[in-house]
Amino acid sequence: MPSMTHEALVELFKNRPTLAAEMLRDALGQPVPTFTEARVESSDLTEIIPSTRRADVIVVLLVGAQQRPAMAIVVEVQLGVDPDKPYVWPAYVILTRARHRCPTRLLVVTIDPEMVRWCSRPIETGHPGWVLKPLVLGPEGVPVVTDVEQAKAAPEVAVLSAMAHGQGAAAEAIGVAFLTAAAGLDQERRALYADVVLSSLNAAARRMLEAMMKSGYEFQSEFARGYVAKGLEKGLERGREEGMREGTLKAKAHDVLAVLEARGLEVPAEVRERVLASTDVAELDRWIRRAAVVHHATELLAINGS
Repeated sequence: MPSMTHEALVELFKNRPTLAAEMLRDALGQPVPTFTEARVESSDLTEIIPSTRRADVIVVLLVGAQQRPAMAIVVEVQLGVDPDKPYVWPAYVILTRARHRCPTRLLVVTIDPEMVRWCSRPIETGHPGWVLKPLVLGPEGVPVVTDVEQAKAAPEVAVLSAMAHGQGAAAEAIGVAFLTAAAGLDQERRALYADVVLSSLNAAARRMLEAMMKSGYEFQSEFARGYVAKGLEKGLERGREEGMREGTLKAKAHDVLAVLEARGLEVPAEVRERVLASTDVAELDRWIRRAAVVHHATELLAINGS
């Protein structure tokens, strides 16, 4: 099941169709054609790929009065290792290119610095000369938005900034900028974005926002005043629960690998990736126990029918 963080990132790119092009151009230095409109298109690629395989977001940049496709961008949010992605990402690119008849880029978005290297690995397709090199937007490429006017002009970028930099020194300024600028958003986006921003900030930044309210600081947004004063803990609880679950999964996965390595067993790449990709706590617990008795690391997956 996709996490709250994954779904929030997907919504940012859906709600601001130009965001994918902006990040390619401004953060990654990739050439982007001049366009008159950016449109989110269907991400259902069931011509070849089963219905369970869908790209997160597909954006098409259109140009001219006839709205001719100038470029398509496949946006994939990646928060953990998934051994299937090197196989499906090339298919996403090719099917999108065939559908819209235009050059197509793959933009992989992650807020986990440890995932940048994995996401950036060239994908050898097996065809001579065809190596897919994902374009990866990691935390370092996301701008730090602390200016209220910038947050008003591009609220999705401000939210992305909080997710990428909310644990750092700029967390307080990012939070203030977003909450002050939130008045211009519709109610649904305000609620979603505020939950995401506040749950992304470190404890010091959250305490600072509460202290500002108690000291009489006037946010420009009535929503921000009410949200910080009355709903901060409610908004943070979901983020804390999700963070605890993701932390538990990661810790248990590393425990599985640590047991295998401590016993001197060689851990093949496919086993390592499968373990790190697991989102099932019970499965990881079983693997920890089995890791202590198997003779070869590959038996770990075979025994569990994976």
